[in-house]
Amino acid sequence: MTAALAAVGVLGALGACSAGADGASDVALGQEQASSDSYASEGRRDVPTNRNEEYDDSPEQPFQDVATSPLSTFASDVDTASYSNLRRQLRQGVAPEGVRIEELVNYFDYDYPAPEPGAEDPFTVTTQVADAPWAPGHQLAMIGVQATAEKPASRGNNIVFLLDVSGSMGEENKLPLLADSFALLVDRLDEGDTVSIVTYAGSDQVLADSVPGDRHRELERLLRELRAGGSTGGAAGLQTAYELASKNFVEGGNNRVILATDGDFNVGPSTPEQLTDLIEDHARSGVYISVLGFGMGNLKDSTMEAIADHGNGNYAYIDTLDEARKVLVDEFDSTMFVVAQDLKLQVELNPATVSRYRLLGYDNRRLEDEEFDDDTKDAGDVGAGHAVTAFYELVPAGDGARDDGLDYQDVDAGHSTDFLTVHVRYKRPGGGTSTEVVLPAGADTYTTHPSADFRFASAVAEFGLVASGSRNAADASPARARERAEAALGEDPYGLRSEFVSLVDAYEEIAG
Repeated sequence: MTAALAAVGVLGALGACSAGADGASDVALGQEQASSDSYASEGRRDVPTNRNEEYDDSPEQPFQDVATSPLSTFASDVDTASYSNLRRQLRQGVAPEGVRIEELVNYFDYDYPAPEPGAEDPFTVTTQVADAPWAPGHQLAMIGVQATAEKPASRGNNIVFLLDVSGSMGEENKLPLLADSFALLVDRLDEGDTVSIVTYAGSDQVLADSVPGDRHRELERLLRELRAGGSTGGAAGLQTAYELASKNFVEGGNNRVILATDGDFNVGPSTPEQLTDLIEDHARSGVYISVLGFGMGNLKDSTMEAIADHGNGNYAYIDTLDEARKVLVDEFDSTMFVVAQDLKLQVELNPATVSRYRLLGYDNRRLEDEEFDDDTKDAGDVGAGHAVTAFYELVPAGDGARDDGLDYQDVDAGHSTDFLTVHVRYKRPGGGTSTEVVLPAGADTYTTHPSADFRFASAVAEFGLVASGSRNAADASPARARERAEAALGEDPYGLRSEFVSLVDAYEEIAG
């Protein structure tokens, strides 16, 4: 569980497959926030959307005054579903929904320095500050947390495939793609792994119980024989999957349920509270959950993201077999093996250099400042090789002393030239007490020649501001984002950055 808003959202989402918590967007503050007539909202006014799909609607963060709100606290997020879902929507020719800027940015790899072997902490923290491309006079701070690629697990995988075979999964881009995707994962398992398979529709069924991972033909045959039909009872399937994972628990291994669904399920006789408790209880026991979304038209994105958040897991959306290979093969270790649990970030802004700021994205990951030190507060887990990137838009402090009109509360901002200080708290896998890492971002982190990674990631963020219809987009431009991204492709071995450029083209064509 992250912020209280997310906790409320999961109850509603799981109970009735509704969208996230209701709430109007925060009122924009200042000229740079007044963009309700922006390119995003005007350009796609008449573009069709998938009306039966459901997305979280957490309000974006407006600019905060450093004098009154010097701390910004949020849980890490390594989900990537929003990006691949946006890609699917643009290829369908529909206006993107459910755009989460952090998931767009975190979809890509960046060349952050990795921890040295045997380093005290399993990650590094990198900062860079440059001018904000879409807001003249503003600055953009990029924070990167890079996890070690060293796997903490000394033993194999205990994996339960929890597969939705209800009638809504009968389309070609759902169950057939699901079977092909899981076959890719099966091919990389060996005799040290165990696989169980649970299906659910009107009722749940155990197709395999702790089958050795090297029995590829048997497992693939079970996947190929899956057929869709019936109603959807997700709670019973989750209970059975967790029971199998607990029964076959591997000390020191990766114990995980992988739920594959379009998210369109009725929780049956269980209340939302009971289902939430079930997920969180098993997460505390060391059995985590990964959620893979499939299909279109009735995708319940908000439900699946909430399940992953409460289950110490991650959420990815599979729109193609190439995406399945990326998630389940190329990024298997980072998806499955946790190196830092409950990783939280708290950024302290310096009033001597920054007057106002806002965090881009992470809208349903925000935490109360006091929750940063609370080890009972759940947050995001980071896997081996994962990176977490966050951007802050900064409004520089003006010259001279700040005049707030108060007689007794004037505070000297001091003389430090730091932009901000990053505090990171995390727990070792299985641990109950967190450790804090602190890194100041001094004046030397500012550059007029930002790295290629900064330029590309900031282009993705700028596009995300437009595609999400941000009230704080200022003069964010898809065309400028595209130009900057294309100039910062780098080696791009898998063509993912080039693909992003083509998606911006598709967006501009749809938006007109």
